[in-house]
Amino acid sequence: MFLSVFDLFKVGVGPSSSHTMGPMVAGARFLDELRQQPFRAHGLKASLHGSLAFTGKGHATDRATILGLAGFVPATLDADAAESALAANRATRILSPEGLGDLVFDPDRDLRFDFDHALPGHANGMTLSATDAQGDVIFHRIYYSIGGGFVLTDEELARKGDEKRSDDAPKVPYPFSSAAEMLEMAASSGKSIARMKHDNERVFRSDAQIRDGLMRIWQVMRDCMDRGLTTDGILPGGLSVRRRAKAIHEKLLAERGMNLTAPHVINDWMSTYAMAVNEENAAGGQVVTAPTNGAAGTVPAVIRYWLDHVPGASERDIPEFLLTAAAIGGLVKHNASISGAEAGCQAEVGSASAMAAAGLAAVLGGTPEQVENAAEIALEHHLGMTCDPVKGLVQVPCIERNGLGAIKAVSAASLSLRGDGSHFVPLDAAIETMRQTGRDMSDKYKETSLGGLAVNVPNC
Repeated sequence: MFLSVFDLFKVGVGPSSSHTMGPMVAGARFLDELRQQPFRAHGLKASLHGSLAFTGKGHATDRATILGLAGFVPATLDADAAESALAANRATRILSPEGLGDLVFDPDRDLRFDFDHALPGHANGMTLSATDAQGDVIFHRIYYSIGGGFVLTDEELARKGDEKRSDDAPKVPYPFSSAAEMLEMAASSGKSIARMKHDNERVFRSDAQIRDGLMRIWQVMRDCMDRGLTTDGILPGGLSVRRRAKAIHEKLLAERGMNLTAPHVINDWMSTYAMAVNEENAAGGQVVTAPTNGAAGTVPAVIRYWLDHVPGASERDIPEFLLTAAAIGGLVKHNASISGAEAGCQAEVGSASAMAAAGLAAVLGGTPEQVENAAEIALEHHLGMTCDPVKGLVQVPCIERNGLGAIKAVSAASLSLRGDGSHFVPLDAAIETMRQTGRDMSDKYKETSLGGLAVNVPNC
């Protein structure tokens, strides 16, 4: 099994990797296929199903779908150009993607939120269609946004179950598909988890490309955090949630150096770093999936804590942190899920906390066994966590939850380093438990806003 660190950590836009980035990617993919057809389309239609329907408005899924069908993609999205395209569509009911001419698309008529018919492959399903001048469908695709900005067609999803048996999988030197295999390969090779992950990446990229790409990821993470730490105001969406990271950060800076500061205040630093990222995400800013947008603050918050508060930390070790974290995130995605719509928030913030814990344990000198232990501790203590965003917005409880995920990650790494790596519950068991728990969890608690806080807190 191989999942690139650059697939897991992707530059994109908020507020959601599965509900915003995914539909935009799907739209762009649909256009690519449409350009290859021998006929000329006259119009476009889109239908959103399952979680994409129930929380689509709050996650800007409608906007993302329109932008995708206009030819925009998350990694290169220009905010001003996107707003201009949306305004033009509102005025003309036309989209003009490159190479396809003018296509009729009236959001009031052609973009449907289907609350009654979930698609069978995944909770985040959508259909995209092209029509002729009479309005008849002449080309049709089903897409699933499976979390973290990953998108599969229904055919690709059906083939996904054959991945473990496929001879077409990329040939990498350390193709571990479980934590047990990862530890066995580390023991036999004498290499760290990050080194094995790096060697796998070298099949596709040079050393310089890997390092430059990883430092670019960290730069985008840090820039996002810095914007969040210096911006205040009210977040969009109608809940009137006030940004808090800037004010808290200013208080922490004012208290720095005071002899009477309580030791637990370090938790406030970690929470504030994470909240800054997730407030930016909630505002639709540029973020890095880590492994998703809803959980984008946990990993960078732990990196910032390590760099700014731990003696001896250095940015030269950022690649080791991110490669280790990606190895853990890849195992979770391969064997369970990183999608809140599929397995609740345990799959998002829980996965992010496990990734951050592993990365921190690695840069603090942990052995592969201690790194695996750190990830297990963090994931185990997120098991059962539901995804019940109020009004379908990635704000409450998501923003604070990333801060607590960062705190758990640091605690998990610290506990693991106090031991020798041996522990009772293997990481593989925690991942499988998360998968089973997600399967058994009521849909009310899987990013539909039909239960939990979403129905017990006023939405206005």
